Amino acid sequence: MRRRAALAAVVVLALAACGGRAGTATTTDGPGGDLTVLAAASLNVVFADLAERFTAEYGVEVAFSFAGSSDLVAQLDAGAPADVLATADEATMGRALASGTVAGEPQVFARNTLTLVVPAGNPAGVTGLDASLDGADLVVCAPQVPCGAATSALADLLGAVITPVSEEGSVTDVLGKVTSGQADAGLVYATDTAAAGDAVETVDVPRADEVVNDYPIAVTADATHPDLAAAWVDLVLGPEGRRVLGDAGFGTP
Repeated sequence: MRRRAALAAVVVLALAACGGRAGTATTTDGPGGDLTVLAAASLNVVFADLAERFTAEYGVEVAFSFAGSSDLVAQLDAGAPADVLATADEATMGRALASGTVAGEPQVFARNTLTLVVPAGNPAGVTGLDASLDGADLVVCAPQVPCGAATSALADLLGAVITPVSEEGSVTDVLGKVTSGQADAGLVYATDTAAAGDAVETVDVPRADEVVNDYPIAVTADATHPDLAAAWVDLVLGPEGRRVLGDAGFGTP
């Protein structure tokens, strides 16, 4: 398709049933209708950036729902319309594949690891996944979502016992509690730490780089726009996608 001269803002929608978060957006009327992408919450910034390029190329809106990966798979299972699914680990994508809601073989496009973050100034004096957390308010992801599964794997690797005050449905919710001062510490992805800037500080956790989440992407089985969905997957997997992911701190396979 010919490239359009003007780039219009991409509408980033959050599906209420997923509890997703809307990102920054610009919009245009183009052929073929919206492309709908369900994506792990930690992909919000990167995918919104790539959507601008996609809209410039194809002249269609890209509608997103960003949420915990398990919520997105549950939404697909319930019949939510979507063209593309991108999750924060292969196990969650595997459940979508087993239920028949994605088509073809999912492809890994990014990697992420966990970091321990504290509010700026580290008021609770947290020094790691250690005794410094006694009496501190630690927030983590719920075990059924990828960042929660990674948290459990890291704790097992270190032989650490963690007692969070809450378990959240997505990594962005964990980060939000830390940046707002509602928590003294939280385990989030390295990319979320980078996006938070000076609002948080990182605390070194030994061997955290040994627990890696691979992010797969796939076209859904009932995609309304399978050709556009395949084009989105190609963009994410291609050189431009790798560049944007790398700039955001993701590893790329």
